[in-house]
Formats: sequence, C-alpha cells, structure tokens
Amino acid sequence: MNTVLEEFWQAYLYSNNGQLSGLAVTLWLLALSLAIGFVLSIFMAIGRNSKRAYIAKPIWFFTYVFRGTPLYVQILFIYTGMYSLEIIKQTPALNAFFQSGFNCMVLALVLNNMAYTTEIFAGAIRQTPAGDIEAARAYGMKKSVMYRRIILPSALRRALPGYSNEVILMLHATSLAFTATVPDILKIARDANSATYETFASYGIAALIYLSVSFLFVGIFRLLEKRLLVPLQPTKAH
Repeated sequence: MNTVLEEFWQAYLYSNNGQLSGLAVTLWLLALSLAIGFVLSIFMAIGRNSKRAYIAKPIWFFTYVFRGTPLYVQILFIYTGMYSLEIIKQTPALNAFFQSGFNCMVLALVLNNMAYTTEIFAGAIRQTPAGDIEAARAYGMKKSVMYRRIILPSALRRALPGYSNEVILMLHATSLAFTATVPDILKIARDANSATYETFASYGIAALIYLSVSFLFVGIFRLLEKRLLVPLQPTKAH
C-alpha cells in the first residue's frame, strides 16, 4: 500500500521529471474544455434558436452527432483517424496540432461539451418569459442588446443546475485521456498498478480523487445556485 501511495503522490503535486502531475493535467484538461466550450456554446445556443433554418439545422445536426456517439469513439476518431488524412499530414500547422495527444483530447472534449451545453443553453433561452421579451421590445431594445441584457443573463441562471451536471460529467470524461496517451489521474493509476500489482489500491485511490473533486464542484455549484437563482424565484404575495 505504501508503494502505491508513493506512486500516487504524483497525482497531487508534481511528477519526478518536473512535468505536471496527473491531477493537474486532469484539471487543466477540464478547465480548457469547459472554458472554450462555454463561450462557443453561448453563440451556438443563440443560433440553435434562430428562425433561419440554414443556421439552426447545422447546429442541430452537430449536437445530434456528438450527443449520439460515444466520447471514446470521438477521441479515437480525432486522435488516430484525423492524422491518417493526407491533408493533415501535408499541412504543417495541422500536422503539429494532431501529433499532440493533449491537443486532440482537448478538441474532443470541447466538441463533446459544446454539443451538450448548447442544448442546455438553448433550452434555457426558450424558457425566457415572454413578458421579459415584450418589455425589452417596448423599451426599443435591439435584438443584440436584448440578448446581452435580458435573455442571456436569465437563461444562464436557469441553465445552472443542468450545466453543473455537465461539468461533473466532463470531469469523469477526462478519465478517457489515457486513450490519447495523456498522463491524467487514470494514467497514474494504471502506472501504479503496473508497478505494484495492487489493483484494488491503485484504482481505489483514483476513484477517491475523482470523488473528492466531484464533491468540491458540487459544493461550489450549490453555493452558486443559492446565490444566482434567487432573482428567478416567484415573489411571495403578502
């Protein structure tokens, strides 16, 4: 057990060779994918609710494909499938990008996260009270101003419970990073298991780390929900 703990010490601080630890890599993957996915999903959600079919339909198709196929397959397709294309090999920038397992993993997580988050945000936008929109129009707001001041602020609040679940699922999804040879927490567990042959302890500690980080995120989102969802609660009659 002590040997396993020594192997797993890498998952907390830094590995012996000075590279980021498994926990740091996992959190960095999660942060990048969520940050990029969050920003892009806002624009995608607006387009998803567009009345123009040439805008809404391609976005629907994108979310349908990435929500309808396993993330594991998406990672393999991006990490191994894309690099087999001649256009990728012959383009220096694309060749350098797809040679990196970390880059491929971030791209796969971003696309997968965008598919789910777009639908979460799009649904929240559709739930915007009609009275709020009519009031904004009565003030003469343009559509862009209406989205910035009225629709998006309230929609993102309503989407918070669903989005918090997506964040936890994305944390768990990072455990597939070993597929692209990225040294995340699970990679540390596999290495510890190979070095010590203590399978229960190796993967048990990994499970505890994921569980602890999940509880941390759940606590943070609970606090955010209590703070940000108050304005959306119906006012009690006196």
